[in-house]
Amino acid sequence: MADIDWRNQTTVTQLILLGFGDLHHLQILLFLLFLVIYMATLAGNTLILVLHLHTPMYFFLGNLSCLETCYTSTILPRMLVSLLTGDKTISFSGCFSQLYFFGSLAGTECYLLAAMSYDRYLAICKPLHYSTLMNNRFCLQLAAGSWFNGCLATTIFGLFLSQLTFCGPNEIDHFYCDPMPLMELSSSDTHLSLLVDLIIAGLFTLPPFLLTLTSYVFILASIMRIPSTTGRKKAFSTCSSHLTVVTIFYGTIMIFYMLPKGDTLRDLKKVLSLSYTVLTPLVNPLIYSLRNREVKEALSKAVMLAQPL
Repeated sequence: MADIDWRNQTTVTQLILLGFGDLHHLQILLFLLFLVIYMATLAGNTLILVLHLHTPMYFFLGNLSCLETCYTSTILPRMLVSLLTGDKTISFSGCFSQLYFFGSLAGTECYLLAAMSYDRYLAICKPLHYSTLMNNRFCLQLAAGSWFNGCLATTIFGLFLSQLTFCGPNEIDHFYCDPMPLMELSSSDTHLSLLVDLIIAGLFTLPPFLLTLTSYVFILASIMRIPSTTGRKKAFSTCSSHLTVVTIFYGTIMIFYMLPKGDTLRDLKKVLSLSYTVLTPLVNPLIYSLRNREVKEALSKAVMLAQPL
């Protein structure tokens, strides 16, 4: 997808990502802030990957950590270069590549979160059959299907987007190549692309969201039937981390897309975009490491092994 030849579709060779406007006096401060966030994100997610927790839930968590590492790497390095050098330009192929990988990873995350919610549903609602149902083969199928569907959705949308022509303005008032601001620059009729985007969003993101929602309806109903308070707390603790991540991910996205269009809310939308593109990959490993006994125990063992005798 990144090798599309744009010469026949555009007379504009570069785009300008305006980022956070003319905050020249804060450029260095923002650079240092996002550099620390990026390094912490890489460290946190890498730590999750190397813990080797051999359970289905943490197999999916490993996939999620790998995804989050790639996810933030599609946006933050380019943003850091822009803040450090002041160069806000990006080529059409570079912009399209960023859009494609970001969209694919976001779609994949929807499916991975759904797979993790189904895993929690089986663990809490069908504990006697959990090990049989959530076997290694099924886990691999769920993970592979998540990555495939995320890439497929963005590939279809990208094919339609690549047919647009760009002959006029080249400034995107955002810090990354978001599809909506990009389509606003096109001199072509974008109705078909917008319709395809809406259909793909419905076909590829609504099912995993509904599966996640349905799983937690059954999980909460099952937890409420547990007679003892201690039993309810113990059952809820097994899915609280994942529920927190799901709430942050879908909550910020829903607020972002429910806000009305207009220049007055553009800065607010940028802040919300930062929440699910930059902050979510940072806090996810923190949430899982602080709220899960298995992760804390594995971290303790890793620290002990790393200490010199």
